[in-house]
Amino acid sequence: MPSILSADFANLQREIERIPSADALHVDVMDLHFVPNLTLGLPVVKAIRSVTAQMLDIHLMISDPDRWAPQYAEAGAESVTFHVEAAAAPVRLARELRERGARAGMALKPATPVEPYADLLGELDMVLVMTVEPGFGGQSFLDLCLPKIRRARQLISESGGDVWLQVDGGVSVETVERCVEAGADALVAGSAVFAADDPDAMVTRLRELGDAAARWA
Repeated sequence: MPSILSADFANLQREIERIPSADALHVDVMDLHFVPNLTLGLPVVKAIRSVTAQMLDIHLMISDPDRWAPQYAEAGAESVTFHVEAAAAPVRLARELRERGARAGMALKPATPVEPYADLLGELDMVLVMTVEPGFGGQSFLDLCLPKIRRARQLISESGGDVWLQVDGGVSVETVERCVEAGADALVAGSAVFAADDPDAMVTRLRELGDAAARWA
């Protein structure tokens, strides 16, 4: 799914219309506290919701997700992901998101291990493994995160739940196959999509590469 972090913020509706084949729109919300960047917030997400029927996958890189995350679900986002490093009560927050009709996602920074949160998987619909340090688009993929993706896939399989495993950061035609082979089934790509001459064609190409890797995994 394309991350609009790499889109033209002055023309978001036009940018969204350039990727009709996207399975969802990944929206990065940053607060200049949890990460050293400031992007957009609830009013812009509401505006995006008003101009597209595509699934909205919100990634909250903010310091107080317990307070703000439920409001994104109420605004119509189908999926809301919070960082476990910032959440005061992740189980309660995940349940609140689900109660408001959104899929509940838990994100992990590259240095955050997944094993301590294995018991939370029953409360979640998605685990997001960051493969760059959160805060800025266009960073290079961190191969050192591949073993964590594999461990997350193993834990998800053992839990028996229907939990997506998302990878975000440096996803491109050069890295998508490695992510899928490690166990990812949801991929976020920003600069790889919006820097392409034809963003929608790039969405299709990344999906085809991922599907092919999944068949061989």
